[in-house]
Amino acid sequence: MTELYSEQELIRRQKLDKLIELGFEPYGRKYAVTHYAADVIGRFDALSGQSVSLSGRLMTIRAHGKASFANLQDESGQIQIYARLDDLGESPYQVFELLDIGDIIGITGEVFRTRRGEVTVAVKEFTLLAKSLRPLPEKWHGLTNVDMRYRQRYLDLITSQEVKNVFITRSKIVQAIRNFLNERGFLEVETPMMHVIPGGASARPFITHHNTLDMDLYLRIATELHLKRLIVGGMDKVYELGRIFRNEGISTRHNPEFTSVEVYQAQTDYEDMMTLTEEMIAYVAHTVLGSHKIAYQGGELDLSPPWPRLTMVDAIRKFAGIDFLHINSDEEARLTARQKGLEVKPTAVRGEIMNEIFEEMVEEHLHQPTFIMDYPIEVSPLAKQKSDDPDMTYRFEVFIACSEIANAFTELTDPLEQRKRFEHQMAKRAAGDDEAQLLDEDFVTALEYGMPPTGGLGIGIDRLVMMLTDSPSIRDVILFPTMRLRD
Repeated sequence: MTELYSEQELIRRQKLDKLIELGFEPYGRKYAVTHYAADVIGRFDALSGQSVSLSGRLMTIRAHGKASFANLQDESGQIQIYARLDDLGESPYQVFELLDIGDIIGITGEVFRTRRGEVTVAVKEFTLLAKSLRPLPEKWHGLTNVDMRYRQRYLDLITSQEVKNVFITRSKIVQAIRNFLNERGFLEVETPMMHVIPGGASARPFITHHNTLDMDLYLRIATELHLKRLIVGGMDKVYELGRIFRNEGISTRHNPEFTSVEVYQAQTDYEDMMTLTEEMIAYVAHTVLGSHKIAYQGGELDLSPPWPRLTMVDAIRKFAGIDFLHINSDEEARLTARQKGLEVKPTAVRGEIMNEIFEEMVEEHLHQPTFIMDYPIEVSPLAKQKSDDPDMTYRFEVFIACSEIANAFTELTDPLEQRKRFEHQMAKRAAGDDEAQLLDEDFVTALEYGMPPTGGLGIGIDRLVMMLTDSPSIRDVILFPTMRLRD
């Protein structure tokens, strides 16, 4: 059995046995905490000489014969503690000497400042709350094994305040989004996570099975179609902030399980959604970070509204040197893409190729916040056609730091046109496109009852958090990212 443990783990288990022999419970009960480390340090003048009770994890221990210094870490940070044989008594001090880095204890003691000026708590009594049987990673900040950081996030949080701050900031970002929308009269709602038909996006779903009903269900790939049903039902301003699941690849910008917020408002269009988007993101940045100008990956982003607006056609002309106003056929579009070194399917049509050229040749230039407007109808099956250009739709995406952050439409409310779009998607699926959308009969039925003119918006929360926390990977802003099983 001993070969299962390292030498350090064996020593810790021996100490555990010793503590039990001495009559100490190694996994204690709740501890009455009166202060946090940051409180004591920040309010030293008021607390000097006072008794305080704290609970936390031992991060360092420095024994000096009949006295020991240690650093105690709680949620707010670290504080030095000082334990003396004379203060604790022989038996308790013997137990203190059996403690290891990583153990969780509760202490009560008097606040003072050492000769070196460090705020410290002189321990008068302590309680062991949880014995740590594994040593914490050494020199964690120099560790290059990021795989371990993501798999064992609890260690990442214990050993890095910077990592913890990212997730504290994430929580504040989510709260700021809710505050922004709630203050403007939007109602937060909850819609199903399991769908009979996966809809609202072009993506491959995860499939599960309900035993009682003996039917397959799909984890949602978007909240869009259910939220639009609520607009049909007369709920004019709604939003949902929650998890989305797409059975797709993993990268620095993609995780199969991610968070989005979708917002829908009756009697608006994509112009109104542009204003809402830039105002909301600017509000969140200023509320959480105190500024519209933020640092990201060695550069600076200015989120101050208004943001530049470019049509997709103009953006492609500007950054790729291709003018789709003079490309009128599918074959000409395919030829143009091949001349630019892009591989396109023989069946690809003009709108699909336009979108692919944009993704491959334009997105990398969109560092500052930019609205890209008017997407081809072929890649926008849920967006309203432009009245002056039926090949395009009232759709925009927001790009910041060369990454898509938001997607929005003037929503398609014509049930006959929506059915035709779904049927076109079904034909693509039959031809082998497993990300093409399915025909949702109930959604079309809802539209047949009448849906008012509506603007809709979706924002990827994880990418927004990446940007606002200067994080290079989506895994840095998801507490428990999806990982491949270890061998």
